Amino acid sequence: MPSISFVLPHWLFWASLALFPAIAWYFVSRTKDAVEAGRPNRFLAYLFWFFGGFLGLHRIYLGSRLALLYLPLFAVILYGGTMYRDAREDFSKVKSEADSFMRLIERAKPAADRGSADAKRRIEAAEKRLQPTLERLKQSEALIDKANLVMRVAGGITLAMLLVDAALLPGMVRRRREEEPLPVEDLATPPIFTDDAPPPLPGIWGRISDGIDRIIRVVGEYSGYWAILAVFAYYFEVIGRYVFNSPTNWVHESTFLLFGMQYMLVGAYAYRGESHVRVDLLYTHLSPRAKAWCDIVGAVFVTTFVLVMLMTGWTFAWQAIEAREVSFTEWGIQYWPVKLAIPIGAALLMLQVFARLIRDIHLALAAPRAPGAV
Repeated sequence: MPSISFVLPHWLFWASLALFPAIAWYFVSRTKDAVEAGRPNRFLAYLFWFFGGFLGLHRIYLGSRLALLYLPLFAVILYGGTMYRDAREDFSKVKSEADSFMRLIERAKPAADRGSADAKRRIEAAEKRLQPTLERLKQSEALIDKANLVMRVAGGITLAMLLVDAALLPGMVRRRREEEPLPVEDLATPPIFTDDAPPPLPGIWGRISDGIDRIIRVVGEYSGYWAILAVFAYYFEVIGRYVFNSPTNWVHESTFLLFGMQYMLVGAYAYRGESHVRVDLLYTHLSPRAKAWCDIVGAVFVTTFVLVMLMTGWTFAWQAIEAREVSFTEWGIQYWPVKLAIPIGAALLMLQVFARLIRDIHLALAAPRAPGAV
């Protein structure tokens, strides 16, 4: 079976983290709040063609029944893969037996040349067992070649169909759009990320707080798109492992590093939208002004925690930068950008705590006390 030996280059991993969110943001902005947001488009059609074309997903997306032509071919590829795996296992086992017999003959040959009858008997017995083993080895090789031929034929036909569909996709999308009438009412797609920022405050402190909120929102939404990259990576792993019998190590490592960086960078975004888990008995029953005072007191403890994380995280990251630390796996990805996410995330969280503190102080000092409020 043809194996996949692709290993993600380091530069492509870091470039994807930098560029993919910008590309995704651009396409989301094109369709957000548009009347035709839910209609078929060429970008999604080619996306399905690239990642799931071997299953006909692009034709399923466009409502074409010819998508069923891809499924038997994929079943043949899976059958060939199973045949290859079994033949390969048998080949490895038989080859090990043949090698052991050949080593036995080689070791006994010097003694046989000196006239040892026992060595000659051992050579004759080994040669007698070696002959059928070599025949089985040839049969296993023939099965491997047959499995490769089956998969190459099915894969070649699939590839030819995909290339034809690549040229036909624009017309297919156009015809599908003509079949779907424009919606009468506005079918505006809600934004992927909702901006739950608090109302703006007056004065220079309000502008500072609003500016920090915008920075945190951009960083949070930007790194949020990394989750889509993990879907692509695990998609590649599943196909490589179960179709081409080529499991990888770099997929798992890249995704847990990605999610680790994302976890650090979106902490401030979660704090901005009050998405962190809050366990309390009294806070939810307080008035807005009383909540503000509680948040001001709590900011002292949060700031202490964030400062410790910032200082220790920077030491942690700087040591990785100086040592040019890489992962211990064969992928050998650089670790310093991953560890640098710790102090960056702490700094962003500190900024958000400061912006939140500005609002809490404004609310605690300026908001009128409600009658009967706690």
